[in-house]
Formats: sequence, C-alpha cells, structure tokens
Amino acid sequence: MSDRNFGYTADGLLGDLVDARRTELELLDGLTEPEMLGTRAHFIEPPIWEMGHVGWFQEYWITRHLDGQPTLLPGSDGIYDSFNVNYTRRWEHQFPSRARTLAYITEVLRRTTGRLESREPSAVEAYFYRLAALHEDMHAENLTLIRQTLHYPLPSLPRHEPAAASPAVDPAYSPRDIAVPGGTFLLGACPEEPFVFDNEKWAHPVEVKPFRIASTAVTNAEFQRFVNDDGYRRRDLWSRRGWDWRRREEAEHPMFWVCGGDGRWYGHRFSVIRPLEPWHPVVHVNWYEAEAYCRWAGRRLPSEAEWETASTFDPATGQKRRFPWGDEAPTPARASLDYRSGGTIDVRALAAGDSPLGCRQMIGNVWEWVADTFQPYPGYVCDPYKEYSQPYFGEKKVLRGGCWTTRSRLIRSTWRNFYKRQRRNIFAGFRTAAL
Repeated sequence: MSDRNFGYTADGLLGDLVDARRTELELLDGLTEPEMLGTRAHFIEPPIWEMGHVGWFQEYWITRHLDGQPTLLPGSDGIYDSFNVNYTRRWEHQFPSRARTLAYITEVLRRTTGRLESREPSAVEAYFYRLAALHEDMHAENLTLIRQTLHYPLPSLPRHEPAAASPAVDPAYSPRDIAVPGGTFLLGACPEEPFVFDNEKWAHPVEVKPFRIASTAVTNAEFQRFVNDDGYRRRDLWSRRGWDWRRREEAEHPMFWVCGGDGRWYGHRFSVIRPLEPWHPVVHVNWYEAEAYCRWAGRRLPSEAEWETASTFDPATGQKRRFPWGDEAPTPARASLDYRSGGTIDVRALAAGDSPLGCRQMIGNVWEWVADTFQPYPGYVCDPYKEYSQPYFGEKKVLRGGCWTTRSRLIRSTWRNFYKRQRRNIFAGFRTAAL
C-alpha cells in the first residue's frame, strides 16, 4: 500500500465506483427471483449473494474501516464475508429481499460518494476507493461466469458494441512459434504503477532461458483434434491428479461443449448453443485439461516469467512495457476487454495489440493458464486486504492476461489471477511453449 495517491482525483475514483456498480446491476437485470438464488452448484454463488457482497465490501473498507461506522445492515458479516462464510453455505441464508438488498448497496454507494464531496482523497482513501471499484469489477466478471454456468442469457450491456464484436481478422495470419531471447528479466510490477495488488509486488530479477512460445492461444480447432484423438481417455496424457479429476468428473470434453446429432461440436454461450468457431480460443478448460493437451501436442505450459517476458519485453530497447503494445491504456483495437465482444473473438484479430516479439492477444479475450503454482514474490508484504492473496499461496495455479469480460482499468501484464487447478467454468484458455 503506497503513501501516495498517484494523482487519483475524487471525480475519477467516484466515477469508477459508479461505473462498476452500473455494470454489476446490468448483469443482474432480467433475472427472476428464483434465478437470483440460482441452482446450488460447485464453484458459483447465488446472484443475490453477489449483489449484496459488493456493497458489503465497499461499506466494510470505506465507511466502516476508514470512519469506524457500523454496518447499515445488521448481520451482514454473517452473510457476505466471503472469507469467513464458506461458499457452500451461501444458498442457506435468509437473504434480504432483492429490493432491500438494492436499497442497502445503493445507500452504501451514496454515503461512499458523499465522503469525498468538495475535497480530494488522501492517499489512504484513494487506495481503498480504488480497491472497492476493482473488487466490484472482479465480481462483475464472476457474475458473468455464473450466468454462463447456469445458462442464463447474457443481458444487453452498453459496452457490448456490435461494431466491436467482430474485429477485423487477417485470414492470411498463421499462428507460429515466437523465439524469445534469454537473459535477466524483471518479473512483477514497478513501484511507479498507480495501483497493484500485493501479489504483484515488486519487480525482481529472474533468469529466463531462451524459449519458444505460441503466438496465439490454443484454438477450438486445435483442441478438438485432441478430443477427437481420445485425449480424455488416454491415461498416458494425464498426470495422476489430473486423471483422478477426469475420472471423478467423468469429463470427456470441455465443460460447455456439446456433440450434436450431426457429429459436429457445438458450444454453450450463455443460453444459446451454437457451432464452435474453429479460430476462437478454447475456453472453459481447467489446468489439468491444459496440461493433458500439452502432453498430447508435445508442448508445455509457459512459466509466469516466460509469459510476462513474451508479453512485455522489447528487444529493441531492452526494456519492459506495461502492456504488450506499450504503456498506453488498452483500446478496442488492441484488446478484447470490457464485455465489448459478448464472447471470445478470433485469435487472428487485433494485430495492433501484438507484443514487440509478435505474440497476439496476451491481454484480453481469454485468461491463460501458466505452469506456476501461485506463490509470493521475494520480500512479499501483505496489504490491508489480507484475505486477497495470502491464504492461497501454494494452493492455486496462476492465470495471466485477462479475458473479454475483464475491465480495462483492472488489467495489466503483471496482474496475477489464481484459481484451483480443477476450476473449469472461468473464461480461461492457454497458450503453449515448446519443450
């Protein structure tokens, strides 16, 4: 946590909070009362819980933590504290009604914005306002995958722009391996970054051997060849833990794939089943599935250091970039983010977002599994939100790069996502590296 506010203004911080809330509510729009509770399932929460949780988190860190105020909703800690209330119990609560929940989170937002009327934030205030907005952005993504998992339709979103939904594709583009030189590379975020989470701190030197990495994520067509070659039934392609998972889940293909009566593969996109797009990245596969595919293809998953090097290293200057294309913020021409596409896009699109070495879509479209288990960087110091990273070190696998639902204000090349290796319903794919 920095003692500087890096130029964050009240208008900017409050604008992000209001924007994050608008997206959250749009993603809840159209759900019936039964759908707000949803179906009890593994790795999801009830939408009504998501709705209250984002308001609770904002209240907890701003009006309660900063000002010592009591909660506006007595008993809220016993419902919405995600670290101390196991997700398997989240269907058992006596939730406030939808109207009461909306009133609660709306009043929290009103009080939060009112705190900064006619004044600029201190560094400490700027940190917690930024934390609250980005937390709500992450939960909007979680709400989107809940809608995907339960086959709810994707609501109309202002950021779902038809003109941006199908960016131009270069049909002559051929995915290939990119040679990445070895050397010393700074892994992690620099202190000059306005806001980072504790698990990104700080940039430190690592030695990276020369390697080759795929210029794009693995596509549906490529993964289909693995499925059609009995990839899910060949014990030699799976690790012991991966095979145990596959047998237990009786997995025969990616989670939302459907084999049609015509022998073709289709995929669930929210409430719609449509033919798989061969040039789109495979999505909703877990770490074990990525590992097995790599073994079948004679490839491997890249390490975190390799992924970040391929994403940001500029051989012309010897410097590291903030994003693959440079230090400027993401734009629709560079990365598929902010719900604009309504789903994945062709891996051959968005050449303007290429890294200096030639890797494409390393920001946006799909999260990418890497080989590493989530661990702290050297000198790690826990930030005030201690439940964010620390409990999960050594337990989960890392993903990089963001996906089409990730907000552009949230993502950067040093951002580390992390999930259990059996998690399938996230918007995750992967790219491979040469052995």
